[in-house]
Amino acid sequence: MRTRIRSLAGLATALFIITACGPQITVPEATEESDPDLHFVRGYRSDSDPCKLTGETAFTNQFLDDAADLVTCLTGYEGAAEFVRTTGARIVTQTQSYTLYSVPRR
Repeated sequence: MRTRIRSLAGLATALFIITACGPQITVPEATEESDPDLHFVRGYRSDSDPCKLTGETAFTNQFLDDAADLVTCLTGYEGAAEFVRTTGARIVTQTQSYTLYSVPRR
């Protein structure tokens, strides 16, 4: 429970930083939250994209949205700021190794 609270607090802080800093986007740091079972479908923007379209699992079903894609990037990914800026992605959760984003479908 404490780990979950710390994870949510870290996520809230990251979201505040992202929205408060305008075009500058801070890449969140890893948390102590363990890594969930994730189902990667394919690269999101291309086959070689390090950010992956993520399918439904017991963990991800709470973040799925009919109007958005769920995309997972490694936490600390250098291209996260550009990814957020070009896709309109918003962070929905973060684990030790992964940051999950909701990306609006266009």
